Amino acid sequence: MDKIINGETIGIALFFIGMYGLIARRNIIKTIISIGIIQSGIILFFLTINFSRNSIPPIGQNLGKATSDPLPQALMITAIVIGISIIAVSLTMFITLYHRYGTTNWNKATKKRGENI
Repeated sequence: MDKIINGETIGIALFFIGMYGLIARRNIIKTIISIGIIQSGIILFFLTINFSRNSIPPIGQNLGKATSDPLPQALMITAIVIGISIIAVSLTMFITLYHRYGTTNWNKATKKRGENI
């Protein structure tokens, strides 16, 4: 029987912790952090979904040994780069929003935006 605490269950837990942060918090910074937590959970889940202890890296001559699948690793490297870009753009947009409306709360920023239109 496999262990209950493994990469897949921790990835799912991180995903739902991030979802709670998105739903429950109105602070923009906490929302951006929650998006990063969701991204980390998804990456951890996909990297550990088909993990086996006996596999070796898929580099070099493997001579019939079980190798790990390189496709999820390559896709998750791409996901990490895209996630960092999304976080950077989100923080840039937050700085602009904060300078314009003077708040870190989504609801207050929306109300102030409605007053300025």
